[in-house]
Amino acid sequence: MHELSLCQNLIDQLTDLTNTHHAVAVARVEVQVGVLSGVEAQLLQSAFTLARAGTVADAAELITEVTTPRVSCRWCGAESDTPPNNLCCLACDSFDTQLIRGHELILARVELVKNEPLTL
Repeated sequence: MHELSLCQNLIDQLTDLTNTHHAVAVARVEVQVGVLSGVEAQLLQSAFTLARAGTVADAAELITEVTTPRVSCRWCGAESDTPPNNLCCLACDSFDTQLIRGHELILARVELVKNEPLTL
């Protein structure tokens, strides 16, 4: 399960972010997972639960947004969402396309927790 090693790298990034921004914890993490990325969103969720234990993300919620494939046609210039098993242009049926979305794994958003001074 390579999702665990991905989550361990994610925890390293979150630790760096909390240090950079003088935060004490991570509250929420949002990632975009393309269906062609080779990463299973459900396995990523499970692996995150294991990897976050005892870290700055110990109580963090992981939100995964699964993105579908989108291609740009080099022949007619159209962009279209496609099924993962058919990356041809939906406008002209050309196979000369470029995948522009659906293969990514992106750390999209992080919510950090900071210690606020107490006022009496």
